[in-house]
Amino acid sequence: MTMPQTFLLSLFFFLLSLPLQAQREGFSVSPVPDAVFQRMKGKSYKSGCTVPRSELRYVRVLHHTLEGKVKHGEIVCHRRIANDLLEIFQELFRARYPIAQIRLIDDFDADDTRSMEANNTSCFNFRRVKGSRSLSKHALGLAIDINPLFNPHVSQGGARVNPAAGRAYADRRKNFPHKLSASDLCVKLFKAHGFRWGGDWRHSKDYQHFEK
Repeated sequence: MTMPQTFLLSLFFFLLSLPLQAQREGFSVSPVPDAVFQRMKGKSYKSGCTVPRSELRYVRVLHHTLEGKVKHGEIVCHRRIANDLLEIFQELFRARYPIAQIRLIDDFDADDTRSMEANNTSCFNFRRVKGSRSLSKHALGLAIDINPLFNPHVSQGGARVNPAAGRAYADRRKNFPHKLSASDLCVKLFKAHGFRWGGDWRHSKDYQHFEK
């Protein structure tokens, strides 16, 4: 092979690797940066939070929106599940799986209802289970909600739907886009990584929810 041919072949493989390199650069796990922690303080990281900052990780991902656009997303989670989330969202991205948005809940002043109504996928939020003194798995950074408007928490035989704006999606016998079900890729990936899905719960169904 001549020198020009060798050069062109090397250039071809270099250019071929660029999209993969760009994709890898869109995914990362790191300790929570100072600028991100400042956004969290007083919101998801409330006064009296018992989870050390050192136990949390900042995960950057790429995702396809419902309209098919590629967007950056950011997640704060417990270090125990950081690599799981990174791998899951890489697989979802490769499959062009649609996720409305992935933003820190601090962008919604750590208000769960506002975040869910905006169909926002989020993880860490130091809070108690509604109507309980027990800490939520979200408080520990060990739970994440995916496309929550389309996959609400349904309880009391369907009388209660959270968020209330997701009532149109509470009847899971209906077919509609972006519905999480046992056969869905997202559910399969989370289960393969050892997460429990709220759609399998017996006394209520939290279709958006995955925890470990």
